[in-house]
Amino acid sequence: MWLVLAAVLISTANAISRKAFNFSSNAYLEIQWYLFSAVFLIGAGYTLLRNEHVRIDAVSQRWSRRTQVLVDIVGIVAFLLPLCCWIISMSLPLAIRAFEAGEVSTNAGGLIRWPVYALIPLGFALLAIQAFSEVIKRIAFLRGLGPDPAISGKEQSDEEALLEDLRKEVEEQRR
Repeated sequence: MWLVLAAVLISTANAISRKAFNFSSNAYLEIQWYLFSAVFLIGAGYTLLRNEHVRIDAVSQRWSRRTQVLVDIVGIVAFLLPLCCWIISMSLPLAIRAFEAGEVSTNAGGLIRWPVYALIPLGFALLAIQAFSEVIKRIAFLRGLGPDPAISGKEQSDEEALLEDLRKEVEEQRR
């Protein structure tokens, strides 16, 4: 959330400086995509934690809860974790080489590249750690040792609570 705010503020400052002072820098543009990359790569594990990831509910809703959980486990173990390992193994050497070489953007006034390259293995490592956690939670659920993982991570956000309070207030006013 804070990275998105930072990207918006940088974008705003860049637009104002470009229009008002006829000054701009490629560094402003690059830091924006660095920040957006961080949002999506680092946020992937959090998305999995909140059970907000993409799935085919039209198909899975017809299955029993136990079958849904088993499919989740198979998907995580057979697809997500191998993908994370493969991407980490491919991107880590790239990030290390960029760091060692002090790689800089080819754009005039551009930034160093290794931080954004390092986001790739970091983001997928965090996603893999969360994936392990999800497998553990789902196994515990199947064995009757834990709550349903689809429900346990669904506490109400502040916005949802506010919306519910407003709905209740409107209902009371109508009575």
